[in-house]
Amino acid sequence: MTEALQQTGLRASQLVAPPAQFFIPAAASLQERRPRTLKHGDTFAVFDHNGDVLSGPGSPEGLFHRDTRYLSHYYLTIGGERPMLLSSTLRDDNATLTCDLTNPDLNDETGRCLIAHDRIHMRRTRFLWQGTCYERLAVRNFDEVAHEVTLEIAFEADFADIFEVRGRVRARRGTSLLPEVDGSHVLLSYRGLDHNPRSTALRFDPAPAQLEPGKAVYRLSLAPGETRSLFIEIGCDANGAEDPPSRLFFRSLRDARRALRRSSSRAATVQSSNEIFNETMRRSVSDLYMLMTDTEEGPYPYAGVPWFSTVFGRDALITAREMLWLDPAVARGVLLHLAANQATEFDPHTDAEPGKILHEVRYGEMAETGEVPFRRYYGSVDSTPLFVMLAGAYFERTGNREVLETLWPHVRAALDWIETYGDRDGDGFVEYGRRSDKGLANQGWKDSHDAVFHADGTLAKGPIALCEVQGYVYAARLAAAEIARELGHDGIAQEQARKASELKSRFDAAFWADELGTYVLALDGDKRPCRVRSSNAGHLLWTGIVPEERAVTVIHTLMGPTSFCGWGVRTIAAGQARYNPMSYHNGSVWPHDNALIGAGLARYGFREQAARIFEGIFSAATYIDLRRLPELFCGFPRRETQGPTFYPVACTPQAWAAGAPLLLLQACLGLRFDAEARQVIFEQPILPEFLGEVVLRNLRLDGGSVDVALRRSGTHVVADVLRRDGPVRVIVTT
Repeated sequence: MTEALQQTGLRASQLVAPPAQFFIPAAASLQERRPRTLKHGDTFAVFDHNGDVLSGPGSPEGLFHRDTRYLSHYYLTIGGERPMLLSSTLRDDNATLTCDLTNPDLNDETGRCLIAHDRIHMRRTRFLWQGTCYERLAVRNFDEVAHEVTLEIAFEADFADIFEVRGRVRARRGTSLLPEVDGSHVLLSYRGLDHNPRSTALRFDPAPAQLEPGKAVYRLSLAPGETRSLFIEIGCDANGAEDPPSRLFFRSLRDARRALRRSSSRAATVQSSNEIFNETMRRSVSDLYMLMTDTEEGPYPYAGVPWFSTVFGRDALITAREMLWLDPAVARGVLLHLAANQATEFDPHTDAEPGKILHEVRYGEMAETGEVPFRRYYGSVDSTPLFVMLAGAYFERTGNREVLETLWPHVRAALDWIETYGDRDGDGFVEYGRRSDKGLANQGWKDSHDAVFHADGTLAKGPIALCEVQGYVYAARLAAAEIARELGHDGIAQEQARKASELKSRFDAAFWADELGTYVLALDGDKRPCRVRSSNAGHLLWTGIVPEERAVTVIHTLMGPTSFCGWGVRTIAAGQARYNPMSYHNGSVWPHDNALIGAGLARYGFREQAARIFEGIFSAATYIDLRRLPELFCGFPRRETQGPTFYPVACTPQAWAAGAPLLLLQACLGLRFDAEARQVIFEQPILPEFLGEVVLRNLRLDGGSVDVALRRSGTHVVADVLRRDGPVRVIVTT
């Protein structure tokens, strides 16, 4: 995904020489915590099940804004005790988090029970909107007698940079300023080494009985059956609203829900005969639109919570491709935003080279001061060809020539980068190697420090040519040829098609390994092949660079027992050097990786095998909290009646994981679009065993839309057009 995550039991301060610069110590398992997450724009929050933020070493919890933690501790007690959890749920659309709590037995100093358990109900309703966290705490007395109830909310803001939260140790930090307190308001402030002020404004409505820099205390007299509502507002760099929090809560909640409805209303919808699958799809789509952030150029999916809630190039390009059939506006937003941020100059500190597409953007103090190179960082080898691929796929899906003309100069610049900076040694393959020792050592999607190695486990030395990147370049050249042809640049079109054909031949000769039954993982800096069975070869099927005569062998290897564990294809096959099913990239299962492999299988006509992958990924989701697919899970073999083994620090939600079921469904249905002919095409569709019927609504093409039901009938799938708006035709091939 992005900067390498390394699982280790040691704290960062205990490591003499960490294996990578930007690892995440697994001192606190996200899977153990099973946190509740919210996001809006550049703000996200990670809470525990009670709705609290628990501070402590390794805690990922808090309220974060633009890569800084603005709230590091937030803890509710009743009568000095922590409430007992009843339930903790996110709305299906991720708009609000609701935590239902009750009191434990509350005793006085002598042990006499003052309030028996389960008499006081507390409901916390919380959401994010425009850099602010809003909360309503409704407290109700269900007892037959009146009670005096003391509620205390302890809070703190450490203003830690996201890389500090992830384990980075800093030599020095900025300055915490003196808190400001009045009757209902607390302002906590910090001035960083970048000289930027950051502040957390907490407002309470009604005013608490006691308010200090680190706590608010309410003393409530509750008659039998009485309910009192308290409103708390936590603003990140807030300007100071005039309206009270109680009024802003309801207005902002209305606006937040409307915004979610507006953005998701563009999308096609999926409903099936399997209600658990419906739940999985609803959560996936809701996660995608929660992770969506509006930029000047359009909607852009941030990569994932908590570690990657920002602009990433590779992640968004793949996510947009997964969503393309559902909502092409996302691809447009991603393409235009990345075009606007395409590198124009050479900067070794940020691995920037003219024409290169962005890898990552960060806004925190450490990025601003240069302690990490990610303020605007270009260290990914694959974002640039993926950008061209998506541009071609977007035009095929929509026929939007205006966007194509806007993107053309950026496509040309990306092709120039492939020819010059991308091909380090002029051998016709695209390699990577960081320009600065602060950059990422590995710059493909598997960017752990140990993700690229030889058959004996020796780490490969660069510049490294990854196998899948050559496939991306091949597909990018073909996409560029189609774009150029559409725009009337016939000479460029012919040149790109010729270069794609030449690359296909050179690639097969240099990367194929008969003894592996697949393509090698990479070529190192000495052009020695890394003879390792990996999932990367599945991406080659997706791009179409694999000759037909090789495809059966590659697929047999991918779907064999050492690679396919039952939940999906492992990143590295069992038995290979460095194989470890608990590792980040060397034996785990990634949903997005498997979605691309599934799309590749379908491309070569192997839809039954694509359906096997789809079934494995879906079955994994049925065992996971909220049916939410994580960034990855461990690659242990699937066992009957048991769920997958979770990876401790996997991000959830994660955009390209959430998009994986969408692409796998498209692959099985053979769904594609002919924008010029205004046709929705299902090419030799199949339905996995867990689906008897699927209904796709609001499939849009310029000038109309359709709703289509697909049902299994014997060994075939039949399609019925349920609704048609405009001159859109539905074609089914068998």
